[in-house]
Amino acid sequence: MAKLVALAGPVKATVFNLKEGETPIGRDLSSEILLEDISVSRQHCLIRCVNGQHNLIDLDSHNGTFVNDLPVKERMLEHGDRIKVGNSLFLILLHDDAVVPESNTVQIDDSTVMTTSAIAFCIEDALYPMARDLSALMMVSMAVSLAGELDELQRELLKQIFDVIPAQRGAIILVQSDSPDQPLSFGLERNIDSGAVICVSRAVVEQVLGQGVAFLSNDAIADGYFIDDDGLNDPAMQAVMCVPLILRRTALGAIYLDTSDPAIRFTREHLRLLSTLANIAAAGLENVRRIAWLENENQRLRQHIEIEHNMIGEGARMKQVYQFIARVAPADSTVLITGESGTGKELAAHAIHRNSPRSKAPFIAVNCATLTENLLESELFGHEKGAFTGAIAQNKGKLEVANGGTVFLDEVGEMNVTLQAKLLRALQEHEFTRVGGTRLINVDIRIIAATNRDLRKAIKDGTFREDLYFRLNVVSLSMPPLRERREDIPLLIIYFLRKFSQKCKRRVTGISSKARGHFLNYDWAGNVRELENAIERAVVMGSTDEILIEDLPESILERGRSIPDTPITKYHEAVNEAKEQIILRAIEQGGGSYTEAAKLLGIHPNNLHRLTRNMKLRTESRT
Repeated sequence: MAKLVALAGPVKATVFNLKEGETPIGRDLSSEILLEDISVSRQHCLIRCVNGQHNLIDLDSHNGTFVNDLPVKERMLEHGDRIKVGNSLFLILLHDDAVVPESNTVQIDDSTVMTTSAIAFCIEDALYPMARDLSALMMVSMAVSLAGELDELQRELLKQIFDVIPAQRGAIILVQSDSPDQPLSFGLERNIDSGAVICVSRAVVEQVLGQGVAFLSNDAIADGYFIDDDGLNDPAMQAVMCVPLILRRTALGAIYLDTSDPAIRFTREHLRLLSTLANIAAAGLENVRRIAWLENENQRLRQHIEIEHNMIGEGARMKQVYQFIARVAPADSTVLITGESGTGKELAAHAIHRNSPRSKAPFIAVNCATLTENLLESELFGHEKGAFTGAIAQNKGKLEVANGGTVFLDEVGEMNVTLQAKLLRALQEHEFTRVGGTRLINVDIRIIAATNRDLRKAIKDGTFREDLYFRLNVVSLSMPPLRERREDIPLLIIYFLRKFSQKCKRRVTGISSKARGHFLNYDWAGNVRELENAIERAVVMGSTDEILIEDLPESILERGRSIPDTPITKYHEAVNEAKEQIILRAIEQGGGSYTEAAKLLGIHPNNLHRLTRNMKLRTESRT
């Protein structure tokens, strides 16, 4: 059964079993997981389990629900996901896992039990202290406390056992809860660290695990533990001993010893000692295995967060973006990303690189709009010493530095036509020369370009080369503007509120409904970047735990108004609001000049001044 483990918060250290159906989480007394936390909404979220699939659904909570530090509205949960609700942190476990250590090969024998001469007794009979072997008990306890990895602990345990029990070979078998038919096994032969094959009787192990009893036989071949249809697997096999690893009345696995030396006989004292050692080692083995699993899960989550954390959105448009990235990332094709400023073109380029085979190589970004032609050429291709005034030393260009990785050319539409020709040759031939140099430099790079311009129009205007356009536009991605994915605005608000409240060291728990309405109605010409700046300003300028309408920038307050869905009796109010929006937009497009705004509206500037006074519009004008 899936479990929800509370790692922090008012119910810390509590484990909740997730049943089929819905598990509500919130501050309301009817919630199945009750969180007495003022930052948690009364009906905050719920986990819905249908046919083994677990979905987390936020119930329009005030402060949002986070999965792996990202705000979500609805998300299918995966094993190891971290869920944050207010001040509570949960870990969802859909199944158990473990790390398979390296060891000697262990072969399971399928022979059947054919004797009644073996000795078997309950584990409780083996827990009497034995002063003679106190040093062995101390050494095993020390090994359990010091071991950092599972294979290290198993190797040390078997070595300590060999010091007090005359076994020739040993194996530790651990049962996996999610794959009971495929246990983990670690084998060791005395004085041989690796390479040996340890043959283990399946019948013995199943009897020990099934009944929870220790087992001893000093005549294994005669007792029939190594007989199969083809005869004896090991005709020299003599004695076998096996004890269960018990923790909280559950058999986690077994320790198995054998020898082919006819002079060696296992005794009841050996069996009691091995049982005692197993009792001490069981908790340590389980803890080390659990730590190894958690470290593996932590690494997986880090990788997941590193890729996903950069882009936020669960709407249909963003899902198309994610699907595109998943398809093109493994390939090596050039990608052209288009879209308005602030839509996240560079974040998409980062995601493509991180999911590609080049992910361990450099990702180099170059903004083609911020440099002059000469500086951009030097930035891309590098220069030799003395190539131009100020070139006091040789300098490698971004294309050379990124060899083996990805180069992101942002605002490629702003590049000069002359430089476009040199870039085209570098892309086609995978070679170039530094500025002022003659030696050809070969590079292996992937190009991702981005622009907010219409490159087809630029081709017609003669400001962009058509051959370079086709070379860049092998596959293309259009980033959606924020106004076309308004369903993602609440998630972005929650994410940026959390980011800037931490950055500004000011507690901000949410946003008022009126302020949220203005955010949802605003057109966001600057897209996500403008939204981020607006949230940062609101956090800095605000004075309460909640973002209020007066904390918002004037542009959002003025342009965020929408014509209300009102009856005909409110006709004049609706007309006045429409007039305000038209006038404010004209003044903005006119750069704040009333003269330019009046030209756009087709009226005299004096009429515009009179309108703004009568409507009491707050504007900063210049003639």
